[in-house]
Amino acid sequence: MFESVRTNSMKLFLPLALLLFGFACGAALPPQVSRGAEVPSLAPMLDRATRGVVNISIHTSVRIRSPLHEFFGIPEERRPFRREQSTGSGVIVDAENGYIVTNHHVIERADEIVVGLADGRRVRATLVGSDPQVDLAVLQVEGDGLAALEFANSSAVRVGDFVVAIGNPFGLERTVTSGIVSALGRTGLGIERFEAFIQTDASINPGNSGGALVDLTGRLVGINTAIVSPGSSRGSLGIGFAIPSDLVQAIMMQLVEHGEVRRARIGLDVIALNPEEAAVFGVKAGEGVLVREIEPGSIGDIAGIEAGDVVTRIGTRDIGTVADYESAEAIIMVGDKVDVRAVRDGQSRKFRMEVDDKRVVEVDGDRVDPRLAGATLSDFRAAGDPQNGAGVLVVDVDRDSAAWVRGLRSGDVIDGANGRRIYFLVDLWQRIQNARAVELRVYRAGKFGFIRL
Repeated sequence: MFESVRTNSMKLFLPLALLLFGFACGAALPPQVSRGAEVPSLAPMLDRATRGVVNISIHTSVRIRSPLHEFFGIPEERRPFRREQSTGSGVIVDAENGYIVTNHHVIERADEIVVGLADGRRVRATLVGSDPQVDLAVLQVEGDGLAALEFANSSAVRVGDFVVAIGNPFGLERTVTSGIVSALGRTGLGIERFEAFIQTDASINPGNSGGALVDLTGRLVGINTAIVSPGSSRGSLGIGFAIPSDLVQAIMMQLVEHGEVRRARIGLDVIALNPEEAAVFGVKAGEGVLVREIEPGSIGDIAGIEAGDVVTRIGTRDIGTVADYESAEAIIMVGDKVDVRAVRDGQSRKFRMEVDDKRVVEVDGDRVDPRLAGATLSDFRAAGDPQNGAGVLVVDVDRDSAAWVRGLRSGDVIDGANGRRIYFLVDLWQRIQNARAVELRVYRAGKFGFIRL
């Protein structure tokens, strides 16, 4: 049985035997020229590109777990540590500022990060920020003479394009493998929250995580992240996945500017259309995704998009699959203004989504749940921090309405539902939709109480 796994950073104490026996995998080569002409080589490009790929050493402190600790009842905080070291790869993308892109899973538990440069220097790196939902992190180092890779336009990449993977598999620094782009927009692997991977047959192995996937000009096409591997072998079978460079750039800009990714939530639940369904909704096969459901008060809801619309374009991206939609959604950030094209009743319509996280949206309660009919609800923001939710504010309640009869009053703050914390309207909607019984935790006049719907 095959499974998709991340190319996790490589433990340095792997047996030497594992390093000596490679995993067979076909490597694609550029076509040969006619007899007598110079044999084509990737060496000139690699002389430049490999200088931008670094080795990342991670030092982590892990508490020792022993049956003796349990037997003598030694608390967790008093148990000794052991130091572990692992390695991964990274790519210099901004030489002037010393920014390096790698995978989040390479550095997520690091106490210390040391970067090995192509010229042999080893420098400490600081973590600028990371995004586990896309599995990217940005590091920063200080030093002269850094060489950065230029970003390619990954949206222009085609199946069949030649690519080269550069990284540090099994601790073997700056290893190069070649292949082609096998597929685009791979999703549904269950590796990350947002998936639209470039698939390649260039050999990728443990330790390649965070390394570069480049085109034949040496430009960065993607960041190598995961492989498909049988059982526990964890070796390459020619099915590897890379995060596209367009997505890498968008996430990097957020991490550098804010230290975190201020990602917007469109609020649309979309599904693919088969050819018969596409004809019914007035679009061509492979054009658009159907909006099955929309979150009340979400950005998409405010823009005017409705359930039953077929979204065909977001910003500059044509949408033909759910993967296309998720890829476009992943790079919509707070502060963006994005045009959306959708087909409704056979007619193309244009919507403008304005992503303002400070906006307080009011929603009729029956949009959230019929049992809340008559109430007007809004996100209740934490004082002094408008980006963090603190519950759902009951703005107003009509007398004799369902919400009034059940006990809700103006000024109430709902901060829990069925035992789960509620931060935003969307949390309340997700928690109680389709629930037969609902118990709300409500803050009123300095006290907490419960209301059953």
